[in-house]
Amino acid sequence: MQPSHPSSEGPARATRRLLSRAPRTRSVVAATALLVICLSPFAAARTGDELREGLRNGTSTRETQIISRIASTTTPTGGYSTRQSNLSGDGGGAIYGCRSKVGGSAAKPKPQNPCVRANNLSTGYAFEFNAAKGNIGGLFTVGGGGDSAKPFITNATGVATGLNADRVDGQSASEIIAAAAAVAAADATAKANAAKTRWVLVGLDGTIEAQSGGFTITACYPAAPAAANGNCYINAGENLSDNGIVSTIALQNGVNQGGGTQNGTPSDPPVAGDNLEFSGEIANAKCNTPGLVTCAPAGTNNDNHFVVSPRNSDGSRTGDGTRKRFYTTITPSG
Repeated sequence: MQPSHPSSEGPARATRRLLSRAPRTRSVVAATALLVICLSPFAAARTGDELREGLRNGTSTRETQIISRIASTTTPTGGYSTRQSNLSGDGGGAIYGCRSKVGGSAAKPKPQNPCVRANNLSTGYAFEFNAAKGNIGGLFTVGGGGDSAKPFITNATGVATGLNADRVDGQSASEIIAAAAAVAAADATAKANAAKTRWVLVGLDGTIEAQSGGFTITACYPAAPAAANGNCYINAGENLSDNGIVSTIALQNGVNQGGGTQNGTPSDPPVAGDNLEFSGEIANAKCNTPGLVTCAPAGTNNDNHFVVSPRNSDGSRTGDGTRKRFYTTITPSG
C-alpha cells in the first residue's frame, strides 16, 4: 500500500476540475468571475483607492494629502514632494480649477480658498516662476480688465528688486518729476509774465527803442504801411481785453524843436518856439473795441493790437520835426 501524498495539481488543473463538475457548480464559478471583471473599473473611484492614469478619477469628498520628507538636491530632479512635467511641445505641466468666491483664505466667516496656495512655513520663498526662454514671464487676466480690476494685492510696501514699476510711458519717476517740474515752471513763468506790467518805448522814427518784451510794430507814422496816418499800431502779443493801456510822452531836452529855449524855462519875453520839447498830446486805445475803435491797417483790428496817436499841442499830427518818443505800459487786470 502506497502512502498518501498532497495533491500537486496546479491552479489551472483545479479550475478544469471545477468546470468538469456539475452544471450548477460551473454556473456559480462563471458568474463570480464575471462579477469581478465588471466591478473592477469602479473600484478605483472609491475614497482610498489608487489613482488611475489617463482617466478621470472619481470625485472625492475628503482632502488628498501627499506628505513627504525629501531634502533639497543639486541634481536636476529631486527635492520636491511631487513633480508634474509634460514632455510635449505645446502641453502644460498642471492646471488647477476651483469655484472659490471673493475674499481668499482669510475671508470671514468661511474661508474662500484660492485655486492655488503655496505656504512656506519657514523664512524662504513661497513661490518661484521661471521662464527659461522668451521675453514674457507670464500673464494675469482679471475679469474684463479695466481700472477697477487689480492684478494682485500685497501688504508689502518695499521696492520690488528688478520690477520696473516706476516707469510710465517709458519714463522713470525722476524723469516724470523733472518733466512735471518743467511744465510747472513754464506755467509759473507764463503766469508771472501775464501778471507783470509790460512796457515799450517807441522812438522818433516809429521803431521800438526798448521794451520789456513781446511787442512788435505793425504800422507807425509813415504812409507805408498804408493807413497809419501819423498813428502807431502795436501788437502786444496777448489779448488786451482785460488790460490797462497807458501812453506817456517822453521829454527830450537835447533836441531843439522850436528854436527857443529847451530847458523847460520860458524866455523873457516868451518866444513862440520855447520848450516845444516838453509839449504835446497823446492818446491810445485797444483796437477792435466794438462801437468805439476800429483800426484800419491790415491785420491790426484785433484784440492783440492797440493804437497810439501822438499829437502836437494844437491837435495836429506830429511830423518829422515835431515827433517825440513815447512810452506805453500794459497793466494786467489780475
